[in-house]
Amino acid sequence: MDEELRSLTERLRTEAAGSAGYERLVATEDPDALADVLTEPGQPLWARELTAFKLGLAGDRRAFESLVLFLNHRDPQRCSSAAYALARLGDPRTARAAAALATNELRVAYALHPIRLLTELRAPESVPALITTLERRLRPHDPYRRVALACVEGLGSLADARARPVLTEALAHPTLAEAAVGALGRIPRQR
Repeated sequence: MDEELRSLTERLRTEAAGSAGYERLVATEDPDALADVLTEPGQPLWARELTAFKLGLAGDRRAFESLVLFLNHRDPQRCSSAAYALARLGDPRTARAAAALATNELRVAYALHPIRLLTELRAPESVPALITTLERRLRPHDPYRRVALACVEGLGSLADARARPVLTEALAHPTLAEAAVGALGRIPRQR
């Protein structure tokens, strides 16, 4: 069993509180039965999360919308699980959705996992979204330093020269300076 799936099933076992439906969903490998859970009214959150995750790992694109909703959830564990499944889903809409979530100022408190997902995807949308988000985080007294740090680290990992100006600006922020130095060091110098 995939380690992330094992961790998810352990976490959701508590939420399901011994439900027989939980054991059935954990055991099933039938993608149609799993997809039905996503469209049936009245399904509990744990059931939707479990089925979307399993479908995502299986590459079944019917999980996409549910996984994007979980990527933007207030619970960091749900966001993390959704990002993991989305990275493996292989849906071409994923990067665009993650970029939209990462750059949404109304939901910036939940942008950490979309940013990390964009870094992992290395999609054309990744660098512009991380630059935009980081630029906004460099304002005085911005409370989202973890989001800013994830952007700096992600831009360093992506090593794209377009990030040089915003990473240079991040050097002036004590909580970001060390990571910005490292990120700038990973970007090849233009000759």
